[in-house]
Amino acid sequence: MEVINENILFGIRAVQEAILAGKEVDKVIAKKGLAGPLFAELQQLCKQRNIRIQYTTPDVLDRITTGNHQGVVAQMSKIQRMGLDEVIRVMREDPKPALLLLLDGVTDVRNFGAIVRTAHCAGVQAIIVPAKGSAPINGESIKTSAGALLHVPICTTGNTYTAVKMLQSNGVQIVCVTEHGADDYYDVDLSKPTLLIMGSEDKGISNQLLKLADAKAKIPMEGNIESLNVSVAAGILLFEAKRQRS
Repeated sequence: MEVINENILFGIRAVQEAILAGKEVDKVIAKKGLAGPLFAELQQLCKQRNIRIQYTTPDVLDRITTGNHQGVVAQMSKIQRMGLDEVIRVMREDPKPALLLLLDGVTDVRNFGAIVRTAHCAGVQAIIVPAKGSAPINGESIKTSAGALLHVPICTTGNTYTAVKMLQSNGVQIVCVTEHGADDYYDVDLSKPTLLIMGSEDKGISNQLLKLADAKAKIPMEGNIESLNVSVAAGILLFEAKRQRS
C-alpha cells in the first residue's frame, strides 16, 4: 500500500484494501471513463460504505500524485475517531463532568455539521453516531461544521443501545431530548456527567434508547409547530448544559 502523505492514497487495489480494512476515506477521486472489473468492485464498495466518488481528468490526478495511481486516488479522513472504550477513558481522566452527545438517525449533512459546530463551542468531549443510518462524515460535513469536525472526536458504534448501556454503567446519566418529555429542559440537572440523545426530526429517538433514559427533556414551545430543527434543539440543550456548569 503506497501513501504519498498521511491523507493521500493511490491505486485501485490499495484504496480498496484501505476501505475493507476500515480506514476512514473522505472521498475517492477517479478518472472519467475508468472501467474494468477491479474498478467496478471499488465502485460497489464505495456505494456500500457511503463513500463519494468524484470523477475528473487524468491531469488532475497527475497533479495530486506522480505515482502509478491507475486512475484512482483517495483522500483519507482527517477527522478524529475515538472508540467507546477511549471515550470512557478520556471521560474518567477529565476533571470536568462529561458532556457527550449521541445523534440517533440524524442523516442530513447540514444538520449534522451545524450540530458538530455547536457541540464544539459548548465543550462536548465526543459525539457518538451509529455506523449505519447517519449523515456521512466527509469533506462536506467538515465544511458545514465550519471545521469543527476536525476538533470534536467522533465515536462510531454498530450498536447504540449497547453503547448507551455501557456509558450508563460508567456513571453517565442519559437524557433523551423529545417533545414528549416529562420535564422542561431547564429543570433537568445537566451539571453531572451526561449523554444527550437527539433524534431525527421525522422519527425522533428510537424506543429502544428512550427506554434507557434517566430523564426525558422537552423544549416548551408556543404556536402550531410541533418541533424545532434538530440542530436548533441541540444548541438549546448544549448551551443549557454549559450554563449549568459555569
